[in-house]
Amino acid sequence: MKDELPSAAGALAEAYPQVWDAYAALGERCAEAGPLDARTRHLVKLALAIGAQSEGATHSHVRRALREGVSPDELHHVALLAIGTLGFPQAVRALTWIGDYTKPKG
Repeated sequence: MKDELPSAAGALAEAYPQVWDAYAALGERCAEAGPLDARTRHLVKLALAIGAQSEGATHSHVRRALREGVSPDELHHVALLAIGTLGFPQAVRALTWIGDYTKPKG
């Protein structure tokens, strides 16, 4: 997985492997801590990345979700759901970020 990291995260993982391993383990423990299935976790993490206005995290969660079989339509739906809570501009931004890896409808 370290090979798939963006350059800055990859550099941190290489320079501080124990920190990276602890971070990765924390993520795994959080995923295992509750009843959500993998598909739902991917969609929730995407929503959190959109809400945090993090392009890098949004890209990361889109790539992971697509690899795990989440459909582009499901990812676009998450962005559309952001309209009511985060506002239209943030939802459009999210659709753009998601569209970097998918082709949105319309």
